[in-house]
Amino acid sequence: MNDPRIIVALDFSDPRQALKFAGKTTPALCRLKVGKELFTSAGPVLVEELVASGYDVFLDLKFHDIPNTVNRAASAAANLGVWMLNVHAMGGPAMMQAAREGIEVAAARPFLIAVTVLTSMSDQELHELGVAKPLPQFVDQLAHSAIACGLDGVVCSAREAPSLRASLGDSALLVTPGIRPEWASANDQQRVVTPQQALADGASYLVIGRPITGHRDPAAALQSIIESIS
Repeated sequence: MNDPRIIVALDFSDPRQALKFAGKTTPALCRLKVGKELFTSAGPVLVEELVASGYDVFLDLKFHDIPNTVNRAASAAANLGVWMLNVHAMGGPAMMQAAREGIEVAAARPFLIAVTVLTSMSDQELHELGVAKPLPQFVDQLAHSAIACGLDGVVCSAREAPSLRASLGDSALLVTPGIRPEWASANDQQRVVTPQQALADGASYLVIGRPITGHRDPAAALQSIIESIS
């Protein structure tokens, strides 16, 4: 079974750009992530179009609301035919359980994962928010809460992947943003790791955006990363 490890973040505001990129590659090479900017601009129609083209779509809207609202939002997302969607673990157990229940009614149940701590955040920022625990310990706490609620895995920095893989076991999905090839800029990410190192450390899937979509030849950049992890 083909299982592309790279999820390309379609960091575009114009759906035409997203479709143009999708037309330059194939579902056999990558999965696609639709986030807040693109979804706000293009709506569910674009998601359905990408799904109809054969792509596995990760709908990255990070639901974080009262349990009933998240339940309905997760159900609506699942009915779009997405491969994966996510919630914020800091929404709490009741909210995560409601999201899980919401996807169970879909014809094809998507993976449901939880965001632990955004890869743009640092220990200092967490402390300013009143979180006393060191960042790795807080990530671990949120990850275990998500798994206990029946979720399939978490979004985490690849730097936390080794410890999470050890504590959560082989079945948990670890989806890691903040991935940067050696030749790419870190941009606004604080906790970055190369694709090779992330997979070696236990990541299941790698979310890569600007190093591919911002490259002068996105298809060539994607192929270069695929070859580096083959």
